Amino acid sequence: MTFIFKNVICVIMPNFICVKKTVELKLFPDQLDEQEFIWKRAASLAKISLADVSEVTIVKRSIDARGSRPVYRLRCDVYVNERPVQEPTIISTFKDVSKEKEVVIIGAGPAGYFAALRLIKEGLKPIVLDRGKDVQARRRDLKAIQQEGIVNPHSNYCFGEGGAGTYSDGKLYTRSQKRGKIVDVLRLLVEHGATEDIMKDAHPHIGSNKLPKIVADIRETILHYGGEIRFDNHVTDINIEHGKVKGVQVNDDEWIKTDSIILATGHSARDIYKLLDSKSVYMEAKPFALGLRIEHQQSLIDSIQYNQPIREENLPASSYSVVAQINGVGVFSFCMCPGGLVVPAATAPGEIVVNGMSLSRRDSPFSNSGFVTAISTEELHGLGYTGVFATMNFQQEVEQNMFNAGDGTQRAPAQRVTDFVDGKLSADLNDTSYIPGLFSARVDELLPSFVADRLRQGIKEVGKKMKGYLTSNANFIGVESRTSAPIRIPRNRETYMHEGVEGLFPCGEGAGYAGGILSACMDGENVASAVKRWVSI
Repeated sequence: MTFIFKNVICVIMPNFICVKKTVELKLFPDQLDEQEFIWKRAASLAKISLADVSEVTIVKRSIDARGSRPVYRLRCDVYVNERPVQEPTIISTFKDVSKEKEVVIIGAGPAGYFAALRLIKEGLKPIVLDRGKDVQARRRDLKAIQQEGIVNPHSNYCFGEGGAGTYSDGKLYTRSQKRGKIVDVLRLLVEHGATEDIMKDAHPHIGSNKLPKIVADIRETILHYGGEIRFDNHVTDINIEHGKVKGVQVNDDEWIKTDSIILATGHSARDIYKLLDSKSVYMEAKPFALGLRIEHQQSLIDSIQYNQPIREENLPASSYSVVAQINGVGVFSFCMCPGGLVVPAATAPGEIVVNGMSLSRRDSPFSNSGFVTAISTEELHGLGYTGVFATMNFQQEVEQNMFNAGDGTQRAPAQRVTDFVDGKLSADLNDTSYIPGLFSARVDELLPSFVADRLRQGIKEVGKKMKGYLTSNANFIGVESRTSAPIRIPRNRETYMHEGVEGLFPCGEGAGYAGGILSACMDGENVASAVKRWVSI
């Protein structure tokens, strides 16, 4: 029999009572590795004799830096006469689907791969098509764009196995309140090689050095249970007859028959948007955010956030989230990468796009973040950008302006932050993590004036709240433009299907329904379950 008494879960067994109680602990960083100390403190708070404690499990961990010294806050489960129950793995419930109904997934990013995993769980066979290469082969193209300025339009920081998420720190933050679904995604990541820490950290991340192996392991799971994955398969046409999906064409020649497509192409597949438009598939321009990437020394951010001249041991590289309202429009940080690197994220020749990433240890001496402002469709309409491609065309023009200001390589224009505010060319630039290199430019003039003005006012406001953030020792690097998809592909709220095309299931960031790895994974799972309901009718 199980009952709850004063927030304590009790289970009566034949000869003794099993108890689990949850307590909240506050520790200084130098106490984090002291297991005996943690057990004693947890037992005391639970009002249980230490001798009777069989296990103390940390279920949630966060850092509180609001006081004079940062502390860790731990939520712990304290067990008496029992151990935590080990749930069976999600993968252990999978069965072979090689002979089952096929569903085509376009895109092998987080949404596409988690849709494939859910299809297998639902008893359907996924066929994943990706224009890029597998995650190992993809590295050669990343080296080419970093060191030689060569942009492969099918294999880069956005396209290829794992999508953009593989090389963007592996942050697993989301605003979603669907905790059960979040836990399922985290468990699957752990089952494929992520550390258990992501299950308990308030702001978990994996790291771009570890994600490739996890992505490859997910691929092996999909293949093991009968799914198919085809790399270098660029979708060049979709057959839609009488409002129904009939098939997809890859590489301009091979046709694959299907009546159901999960479209998970990511936020940068401009050719797919144009293909859908040519098929009269309804889409709509969508607000997004655009700005610059700001790069500081990590030691400066640590001193600001932790109120310490030198970050003490057991504290990670500190992060931040900043926001300001300028005439009712948001200016905010985006994809903040502590101890990270700035990387080139262009998906076509003739454009400069930057993004950020971190390795698992976040031990780079640099900190970087997008510093962006919201761009509305109404605002762009007033500037002459209209139609379904209004935001996409605006985005692309800014990226091309950045490229045209340079020497034809992936060197990025940059400006000291104080010079950006003062509107003058920087005589020199700070050191950077950006491998292709920087060149001094009036970045404030390369941006549309209304964007530069808002960023200028925004950084001033943030500098008032976060002393030291507005400094000549930081660079603004252009341009941070791939914050989200500039287009939304609408779908029915219940069926997840496009209301004008039977069998087309828009999914993830590229469809406008996710904003990061975790939300994309969850959307992939939701869409896959919707496909199962549809094919079962």
